[in-house]
Amino acid sequence: MIVAFSITPLGVGEYVADAVRVVRESGLPNHTDAMFTSVEGEWDEVMDVVKRAVAAVESRAPRVSLVLKADIRPGVTNGLHSKVETLERHLST
Repeated sequence: MIVAFSITPLGVGEYVADAVRVVRESGLPNHTDAMFTSVEGEWDEVMDVVKRAVAAVESRAPRVSLVLKADIRPGVTNGLHSKVETLERHLST
């Protein structure tokens, strides 16, 4: 399972680092870009990380918006990197 999510502390942009810190400290494979942070693992562990990341922002911001998109593929691991590798392979042909 890969979950891409974006946490937006409405009105206070500097708290995003609190959420990303939770993700990086989780030990799960992850990637942060300009729009989303993606984290890969089993359902319960990924949702726990998302919940803790939201709580980290919520503790400082008066309002939080969460957008979440999930690719649920049982038995698949390293999808965070293999999907990009497949795309790059197709781009190089």
